[in-house]
Formats: sequence, structure tokens, C-alpha cells
Amino acid sequence: MFENRIKSINNKKMDKNGDFVIYWMQRSIRSSYNHSLEYAVQIANDLKKDLLVIFCFDRKFSEMNERSCCFLFESLKDVEEKLKKRGIRFIILDSSPLITKLLEYSKKSVCIITDRAYLKYLRKIREKVAEESPVRMVQIESDVIVPVEAASSKEEYSAKTLRGKLHKLLEFYINKKFEYIHYEMNYLGEIKTDFDLSNIHAVLEKLDIDKTVKKSDYFTGGENTAKKILKNFISEKLKGYSKVRNNPELDYQSNLSPYLHFGNISSLFIAKEVLKSAGNKESTDDFLEELIVRRELAVNFVYYNPGYDEFQNMTYSWAYETMNKHKDDPKEYVYSVKILEKAETHDDYWNSAQKEMLVTGKMHGYMRMYWAKKIIEWSENFGEAYETIKYLNNKYFIDGRDENSYAGIAWCFGKHDRAWNERNIFGKLRYMNSNGLKRKFDIDKYVDKINKL
Repeated sequence: MFENRIKSINNKKMDKNGDFVIYWMQRSIRSSYNHSLEYAVQIANDLKKDLLVIFCFDRKFSEMNERSCCFLFESLKDVEEKLKKRGIRFIILDSSPLITKLLEYSKKSVCIITDRAYLKYLRKIREKVAEESPVRMVQIESDVIVPVEAASSKEEYSAKTLRGKLHKLLEFYINKKFEYIHYEMNYLGEIKTDFDLSNIHAVLEKLDIDKTVKKSDYFTGGENTAKKILKNFISEKLKGYSKVRNNPELDYQSNLSPYLHFGNISSLFIAKEVLKSAGNKESTDDFLEELIVRRELAVNFVYYNPGYDEFQNMTYSWAYETMNKHKDDPKEYVYSVKILEKAETHDDYWNSAQKEMLVTGKMHGYMRMYWAKKIIEWSENFGEAYETIKYLNNKYFIDGRDENSYAGIAWCFGKHDRAWNERNIFGKLRYMNSNGLKRKFDIDKYVDKINKL
């Protein structure tokens, strides 16, 4: 089950005299369908060593707030309980800088196994650990169905160019049996964890983080919740997914994006569960298109394009040409970030979308596109619009700072899209307006729904 998922990131040797194998869990915060965890268990069993699972909390990360931290710690508490049942010790290191304490543990270890990252700042951290660790470090790819380099060796232009490559490999990876490996050792004696997760509220109170972005009362982190949401989606929503998924008045989206972002649930597990359900073929195909093709296109984008989060590097030449041509077009409305953040524009539909994000930490997918397109229309220039979208996305969305987020923002500026008929302000970029919302569904019912939050 590990085919094409294992990659060494340094040339160092295992220290077979070490006390334990380390699984440095960062992206895949779950106990099930976690290739990294099972590989670590296998290595520990083979060498007859204890296994120590470590999560490193970086309190210096600039975009941390109560919302994202609460979801994170709920996720960590869930995985801690599940690992304990398997006899596996789990600790959280309060690391600042991030890798200092981890490297201290590495001096006593056989090797380090970690889950794979795609965002560049997370890749750099892994490379730094691999460079400074005295032992071998291996990363295991567990958060895509088709490993990114197996799918393609380059940045793909669009879903169309990646789709065929993925479909050739999907049957192999989806049908590959996932096996849970029995952990044969007893977990380590008491090793101090830096966070007591029995009282998450108390943990959050002590952290120097942005507490103006309150925790979400609508989404609770953790594998248990993720699986319940998936079960509900399959039983109650999947059959109608194709017809009404883009209607924000109705709740027919999976709502799994926060859980995929924090690695609480595996996309492979989701795909398997959906495929064995009784959902109609059209809805199943449409959902899997989003889960696999679109999501793994986003991974492809951030992995092969180091400028994925930079306005000047994230999209195509035709898009920059049309934006430059229309950069001085007059605009009826221009709003500051402060006004946008407070949802105080003239557009009730946009304000409702912004309110949904502010209150819940999530936004209906169709409204998320409209929300971003309007920020482009209401900003002084395209570069400012990009930075505003990125700022609000990373601050308020539970699934912010995600491969899908960066790809979605870039899409608003032409990435993975085509040139459209030219118009004012947008040029050849895709345009969205409120009349489109009114044509597609009863947008006023969405506004009423959000006003009741």
C-alpha cells in the first residue's frame, strides 16, 4: 500500500541503537487511513523499537488565531485518544522555533518518518529538519489519492490536462487495500507533552494568538466528527449533489474541506466510501471530480509552482496582459479592507457570504467564487485585490492556507481557466454578478438563512 508514497529526504542512515522511531505528524492529523502512521508502525515493529508520535506546535506562526487553533487542538485531542488505544505514545511539542525540540528528540531516535507537505513553507521546514537531524528522514505521501509526482512531472495547465493522467492511475490506487498494522511494542514510559488537551479552553487562554477570530460553533475538529459528516453526506445529500450543490440556500455540499485541510480524514477513504454507496452515478462522478481532480490539481499547482502565493507569479501571461490593459478602468465602488472585513458593502449578497465566513469559518463554494470576484471588482487594483482575498481567506476560513485555497484564489485571476469575452474591469477574466445568482437560485433565501446565524 506504500507504492510511490515513500521518499527519503536525506541520505543519512538509521541509528538502530536509537531508543525509538519518530513519526512527526503535521499534516495528517488522524489515526485511520494514514500511510505515514502505518509505515512508522511497520518500521518500529521490524526493528523492535518503540514508536513516538510527535506534533510540533509553532506559536510563532503569524496567522494563528483562536478559530484555527481550537480546531487544531480538537483534532489533536481526537488523535491522541485513538493512538493511546493502539498503545502508541503521542506528544505535542511547544516549539519555537518550530524544529528545536524535535531535533533534540531526533538525537535519541532510530529515524524520523513524516507526512508529505506541498506548501513551500512546510516543505522548507521538513528540509531543515532533514538537514539537521542526525538520522534518516523519510516522508510518506498520504493526503492525495495519486501521489503528486506519479500523477504528473510538471505543472498542469488545467483540470482537462490532469484529468486523463489521474484516471489512468485511479483504479490502482483506490483499489489498493489499506492495511492497519498491529503495533507490537508497548508505548513508551512517561514523556512530557507540552500541552494538556483535557481542557482545550485553558490551552487557548494561555496562547498569545489573535482572539478576535473566535472559534467556530459550527465545526469541531477531529476524525470522529469528519467521519460523521461524511456519513451524513453520503446518506442524506449525495443523491442530490449534482442538481443542487451550487445552491447556497440548501446545504448539499460535503462540508469536508476543513477536515481535509487538517488531515482529519483521508481523501482515499472518502472516495472508497462514496464509491461503495448507493448514490446515483452523476452525483458520484461530480463529487469525485471535486475531491480528486480539482483537489489534486491544486496540489499539483502549489507543488510545481513556487510562486503560487505571489500575485506576479501565480497565473498565466494572457491573464496578466488583460489585467494590465484594464488596470485603470473606472469603478463604481471601491472598498477598503476594513469595510470588506466588516461586511459593510452595498451588496447584501456579498455581505451575507462574508458574514457566513466570519461566523462559521466556512462559506458555500459557489458564494466563495462570487465573494472573491467582487473583491476584484471593488479593489483599487488587481494586486491589492489578490492580497485582500488571501488575507481574508487565511484569517477567517478554517480551511485557509490550503492548496485548494491558493488554487481557488488564483482561479479568480485566470488560473486553470480560459479567456472569456472582454469587458470593463475584468478584461478577459471570468466575471460574476448578482443577476447570475438570481437566475440560478433564490439568493434572498440564502440571505435570510445567514441572517439567522
